[in-house]
Amino acid sequence: MTAPFDVIVVASPVHPAGQVAAVVAPYLAALAARGGRVVEARGEGPCPTVVLVATGGSERRLVDLWGESVPLLLLAHPGHNSLPAALEALAAARARGGRGRIVYLAGPDDAAGWAGLDRALADAAAAAALRRARVGLVGAPSDWLVASHPDAGVVRRVWGPMVVEVAMERFLAACRAAALEGAAGGGIEAALRSLIREEHLDAVTVRCFDLIDALDATACLALAALNDEGVVAGCEGDVPSAVAMLWVRALLGTASWMANPARVDIAAGTVTLAHCTVPRSLVGAVRADTHFESGRGSALAGEMPAGPVTLLRIGRAGLDRLWLEEGEVVGSGSEPDLCRTQATVRLEPGVPEGLLAAPLGNHLVLIPGCHAARLRGWWETFIG
Repeated sequence: MTAPFDVIVVASPVHPAGQVAAVVAPYLAALAARGGRVVEARGEGPCPTVVLVATGGSERRLVDLWGESVPLLLLAHPGHNSLPAALEALAAARARGGRGRIVYLAGPDDAAGWAGLDRALADAAAAAALRRARVGLVGAPSDWLVASHPDAGVVRRVWGPMVVEVAMERFLAACRAAALEGAAGGGIEAALRSLIREEHLDAVTVRCFDLIDALDATACLALAALNDEGVVAGCEGDVPSAVAMLWVRALLGTASWMANPARVDIAAGTVTLAHCTVPRSLVGAVRADTHFESGRGSALAGEMPAGPVTLLRIGRAGLDRLWLEEGEVVGSGSEPDLCRTQATVRLEPGVPEGLLAAPLGNHLVLIPGCHAARLRGWWETFIG
């Protein structure tokens, strides 16, 4: 059973009420078993809304149900011109900026169709979680992130999370206080955990290079630990990457790895990713090392297992562009002139060239497994 959701039945007034009731009865029974509750009007809260398109001739009523930001899920069936009505209504809604998705059921016993609705409801739940989320930006984005510094209002409007700005001075003071109390690693992990509790954060991204000179310590181990525990934690104050990692966590329930595309081999069709932190749950053998650029503090060198992965990046000023590709990890290195965790990913022909031709920023997010279809479907419904 999914989380509770609202169900609105829409039909043309020319259809007799008894006929409409007979058509929708088996669908309503299946929806109720999934947690659906029939309502007369759309609510204002985060609860997903499924609109059961009972008959054709209901297009105007369907369009009038659309809100400004929260998509609708239209449930269509094979009788009474339900599907044509859903197609017309969604086309009209999208023409004026509305968002939504049609789920088609071949009949009340269509197991594949109901599975599609379950996925659509899970997608809506992930979108609702993003609208409730709070992302802590500790210090400003690093100076070199000239394409990865979106306005907080854009993040809120397009993706949903609220960006909570935390002054670096406040964070450094918390780190020093934690260190005086005996916390390891310059007090960074303890201070991050306190900050997450105090500000009710679901994610953080830290201007981490400032910590090296101020504390002679790095955030790499702390960020890895938080990611393994379900709190998204990114580097360098990169807000787009933190939002992408939060999206992955909300939709897929897994940790992800934020890394630099350090090398491209066009002939081999590969991209080598590298960064000094990685969730331990995503790698096999792991060892401690120093931070690559500074040679100070602590970093993680993990061995990325071979197998399928998904790479993504969101970007542009409006955070409304997506780069999304599937590939396969074919190597995990330990070269001294790269950040400590290194993974070489083989991509489809032409993809590395496309990455060079139209980049969205200097970090990519890696997810184990093949998830491009699920992510792209969500994106097209809620963002694209």
